[in-house]
Amino acid sequence: MTMTDLEHLFSFVGGLGMFLYGMNVMAGGLQKAAGNKMKNLMGVLTNNRLLAVLVGALVTAIIQSSSATTVMVVGFVNAGILNLIQAVGVIMGANVGTTITSWLVSLQEWGAFLKPEFLAPLFIGIGAFVMLFTASERKKDGATIAVGFGILFIGLSFMSSAIKPYSDSAIFVNAFRVLGKNPILGILVGALVTAIIQSSSASVGILQTLAFNGMVNWNSAVFIMLGQNIGTCVTALLSSVGANKTAKRAAVIHLLFNVIGAVVFGVLMFVIFMLNKNWASSTINSFEISIFHTIFNIGNTMILFPFAKKLVSLSGLFMKEEAAVDTDEEKTMLRHLDERIFETPSFAVLNAVLEVVHMGEITYQNVKRAFTAVTQNDTKIISEVYETEKTIDAMAQMISDYLVKINNLELNEEQHNLISDLFYTVSDIERIGDHAENLADLAEFKVKNEITFSESAAEELKDMVEMVNHAVAYSIASRKNQEITLADQAREYENQVDEIEELLRTKHIERLANNLCQPKAGVVFLDILSNLERISDHADNIAEYVENEVMKQG
Repeated sequence: MTMTDLEHLFSFVGGLGMFLYGMNVMAGGLQKAAGNKMKNLMGVLTNNRLLAVLVGALVTAIIQSSSATTVMVVGFVNAGILNLIQAVGVIMGANVGTTITSWLVSLQEWGAFLKPEFLAPLFIGIGAFVMLFTASERKKDGATIAVGFGILFIGLSFMSSAIKPYSDSAIFVNAFRVLGKNPILGILVGALVTAIIQSSSASVGILQTLAFNGMVNWNSAVFIMLGQNIGTCVTALLSSVGANKTAKRAAVIHLLFNVIGAVVFGVLMFVIFMLNKNWASSTINSFEISIFHTIFNIGNTMILFPFAKKLVSLSGLFMKEEAAVDTDEEKTMLRHLDERIFETPSFAVLNAVLEVVHMGEITYQNVKRAFTAVTQNDTKIISEVYETEKTIDAMAQMISDYLVKINNLELNEEQHNLISDLFYTVSDIERIGDHAENLADLAEFKVKNEITFSESAAEELKDMVEMVNHAVAYSIASRKNQEITLADQAREYENQVDEIEELLRTKHIERLANNLCQPKAGVVFLDILSNLERISDHADNIAEYVENEVMKQG
């Protein structure tokens, strides 16, 4: 190998690196620009497979990677957020969405004005100036997209320049002739290259760069592309290691979908090429690669869309369903907080909200148990409160660790603020759990010392408990829906709790002064009031975070 050859090799590798980095930067900018709007996509991930396909295509177009989308789907299935039928639709859509990158690459075929060396410096220059001289987060996100777009095109230019001197090389000509004559070998090469670089978009981009220099024929390009679609499944398969069996089935479905499509289109194209050998041996350009890539992925989706349930059943032959579901709360939480979802930061933020709400709902139920324990002196319920409190503490730690990791992802300012509020919310929920445990302690003290409240005291306590219940329930609901009216309602109940707590404290002191209540009972009653008031204070904090978020959004 001469120094010139080595220089061209370095140029090609550097170009490929810039191409991959440009895609990554552009995807990061797109995700930050989309921000919390992407969470609305989760709302349509129902059993309507057509909508799931559209969501899969849109998400992949934004994050510029079908592999990343599929890894995210494996994470959602592992977390129990998606079922396999829903996952099939998203996986199909991901294959359609990945065609966007090939169309970007093929822009160089559309005329001199769209050539990389013409547009890229302009995009990078404008993007850099905007990033340096604007304080607007939204404008910076747009500038990031522009810079990523420019770096992507510069990378393509580097690769094309490195390959161009070898366009008439007998080695490349003979290599593609052999691949064209042996479809299976072509598919294997495409799958292997894609599996190594773990990006079908990048491997298609390399193929388009070769085609742009007139080095690839139709026969070899088609079968290499079919192999590339199989090779992209490797990332999801590797990601499913350590996941539950249902999540592994999602990765297997992705593989089955692409293998079946490769077989169907491979046989069809083999027959067509046999009938028209001149076309098979003619050169293909990058624009034509984009056309075939799109036809294959959309066609494969249309063919297999009606058989989604059959794909799910077929995946069961390779991966049997789990016999039992793990009911241990802590292990379930670890499963729900799946880091595969980090592939799409907006969805990771949404998942964090869901888990914080889940913790809140468990804590709310424990608060109600504690209230029952206090009023009924039920030792069995007291034990349940203590056990659940251990779970709440474990959840608080795990969710906090998860939030730290999310906070280091590509988030916009609004999402960073939300994560900050979730940290505080977890702390408030954990404190509510602590006060529930305090109530259980007081209930246990009542049982041991045979303490009972007067009828009037018990009735007054019941009214305050109802107010506190409402305050906690509405605050958790406001966090779940990010709804200001629910937050306002929670804060209104908290105000009522403050008023009634002061009134009940005064009345109870009067009962003590008139010897209408035992001193021990009086101390317990006042401690219960104090814990109830503190629970409503923390509920008020949770609601206030939601109010501030909604007002900042406009």
